[in-house]
This record gives sequence, structure tokens and C-alpha cells, in this order.
Amino acid sequence: MDGMIDVKLLREEPERVREAVRLKNGDQKLVDEFLAADEPWRALTQEIEALRAEQKVLSEKRDIKAAKTNKEKIKTKEEELASFEAKRRMIWLRIPNLPSEDTPVGKDEEANKVLRSVGEPRDFSAEGGPASGWEPKDHVALGEALGLIDTETASKVSGARFAYIKGDLVRLEFALIQYALEILDNPKVLQSIAEGVKPGYTGKPFMPVVPPAMIRPEVFERMARLEPKEERYHIPSDDLYLVGSAEHTLGPMHMDETIPESALPLRYVGFSTSFRREAGSYGKDMKGILRLHQFDKMEMESFTTAEDSITEQDFFVAIQEYLMWTLELPYRVVICSTGDQGDPDARHLDIETWLPGQNKYRETHSSDLTTDYQARRLGTRVRRAGGRTEFVHMNDATVFAIGRTLIAIMENYQTEDGKIEVPKALEKYVGKKVIG
Repeated sequence: MDGMIDVKLLREEPERVREAVRLKNGDQKLVDEFLAADEPWRALTQEIEALRAEQKVLSEKRDIKAAKTNKEKIKTKEEELASFEAKRRMIWLRIPNLPSEDTPVGKDEEANKVLRSVGEPRDFSAEGGPASGWEPKDHVALGEALGLIDTETASKVSGARFAYIKGDLVRLEFALIQYALEILDNPKVLQSIAEGVKPGYTGKPFMPVVPPAMIRPEVFERMARLEPKEERYHIPSDDLYLVGSAEHTLGPMHMDETIPESALPLRYVGFSTSFRREAGSYGKDMKGILRLHQFDKMEMESFTTAEDSITEQDFFVAIQEYLMWTLELPYRVVICSTGDQGDPDARHLDIETWLPGQNKYRETHSSDLTTDYQARRLGTRVRRAGGRTEFVHMNDATVFAIGRTLIAIMENYQTEDGKIEVPKALEKYVGKKVIG
């Protein structure tokens, strides 16, 4: 299994990697520690290769005594190598991916850059004239009044940050799922979206997948998503983790495989119930269904060639925008700064949707281009037409974070009498125009 960052880059351009680590608020000493472990590892590797070549010669000469001595040398050197390999790999795995050239530089989300805003937030105070303007409710008040959300009972049954979703809100959730599957399986719609990103780019549909909700720790690590462990739910009896997103088990579908170039891009859309501990966020977004321990998500995952990976991410974001535009929800597209990216990410974009109940935009979608960072760990390669193999590039992105999308619909589509209108795009799935 290869590491995350190309070792050639680490050896030949260490300053470039140090700067990338610094920009991601990481420890620059990791680069020096890796090189310090890599040098003896390389020397020992060469020694062992030379000894193995000598062993072949001695075997051909049938020099049994010399061959036995040489074999013992090889064993000793291999034990030394294993020690350096373990140390070298441990450091290697902690070095983050390099950010893309267009990623804003900054320590945190304050340096994120809004690329575009679409749709105007609804002005409730102006509806019906100045005399009859009204204040919008948040999703908690709406959900409780209509019997759609019950966190009180859930807290008795499961504890804080769980919820019962009920009645027509369940129908609205499955409407979102059905709608997304219909769009992501529609070649005509997808090709139109793809053409808007890059003329001639493929609108190949997505294969629907319901992936496992549990993952082995070694596979989680190969996905570079095991950390931070304090956010994960672990089952010690089986040594399995509950996934925090469908992409955690979509990404490894082709680990240790070589995919023919003609099969790319491979695109999947997965639905999964997901789990996060939300450690360290006590008191933050405690009410309602914005930040739960258990939530449902739909995710896109794809495998492409290196030259198509940025276009693929832009295509993913265009799909996200199409879904939000057809739901008629005000949103903005944000490119995240170096300090607000995950370690595997080279380029990270968010969609933030306007929530009237909070009077601000909140993140509802993310899109991560990880280039070949995850693929190196997973051993996922592409065989080019000429026979050459290289690592694929991987993208993952939210289709719908169901809970947050439900909040956005409830708050943006609420009526003065406390009901919720159903977005036109979802009416045929819900079977009604108004909830409540």
C-alpha cells in the first residue's frame, strides 16, 4: 500500500510540502521526520535488494554455506527495515494533501470565499404590506406545532441529540431521496448540467448504492477519515466503526483494484444513516435536528483520471446547485480556505443555504476533491489505454444532508398560519401541496 502524498514529491520538493502543511495548520516537522526515516529505509531497501541478487547467484553456484549466511543477513536487514517502515509510514499517513492553487489561504472559515449567491432570502416582514408583516418561526417551533419532530421522547429513549421524525416530514425526506435518484439517473438532465460545466464533458449517470453503515478501522484509515476518532462511534466487541457519511464506505469499493480507463468515470450515489458524536460541540445547535448524533445523508462518489478531477468536482457542485435551484432555496457557493479543509482535501467547496429561523446561511452541502490522496492509500488505480497504470482521482460530495435540507424547506416554505408548503419539485412524491 502506498502512502498519501507522492513520496517523490516529498523527497524532491520538501519545502513545497512543508508550506502546504503549514497552510493546513499542521505540523511542518512531519516532513523532516519523514525524510529522516525515509533515508535509512531507502538505504536498507537497496542493501536487501543487493543481498537478494547475491542470494540468487549463490543458489545457482550451489554454495550452500555462503547462501545460508547471506540468507541470515537478509533476515536481519528485513527486521531492521520493518522497524523503519513502521515509523516512516506512521509519519507519512499524517501528512495532509496539498491544497489546490485556487484555495484561499487562511487559518479558518473566516478566510472562506463566496463564489456566487443564487436566490434572494424571503422577506417575511414585507409580505402582505407593512401592516401585516410577520416573523418566521424556526424549524423547531414549526416541527413541534405540527407534530413532525419529537426530540423530547427521543431524549428519553436514546439521549440528547436524537429525534423522532414523523408524519409528513418523513414523506418529505423520502421525496428528497426519490427526487435525487431520479435526477442522478437521468442522462438528459445530467448531460445538460455537464455541458454547462465544460462542453463535451460526460453526463454519465450515477449507480445507486446503499452501502454498509459499519467499517473496519484499517479501511477507515485507508480512507483517511478515521480521525478525529473522538467524532466516531466505535463498537469494541466487533472492532467496527459506524460511518459518519455514505462516502466512508463508498470510497473503498474499489480498493486494491485497477480500473480500465474506458470504465471511467465511475459514479455512485449512496444513501446511509450516519453517526457522529459531535464531541466538543456541547451547547451548540442543541435544539431541533440541525446537529444530531444520527442523521441521514445522500452522497456522490466518483473515480476519474487526474486530468478530469477538477472538472468532475465542478460537475458535482453544479448538480448540487441544480437540486437547490429546482427546490427554489436561496443558497451561496463557498470555496473553503486552507485552514478549513480536511487533511485529504485538495479543494473543498460548500453550499450554504439561507435559514430564515436563524437569519443566516448555514452549510448544507460539501464537495471534496481528494486528488490521488485517498487512492494511494486505497491502492485504487487506472490502467491507461497504453497499459500504464496510475492512481485514480477521487471526488465525494453531498447530494442532500437530509435533516438540514428539511430545515431549509420548513423555514423557507412556511406560511403565516404555521403550515409548510411543499416545493413544486417534490409535490408528486409527497402527494400534497401543503403540510399541516
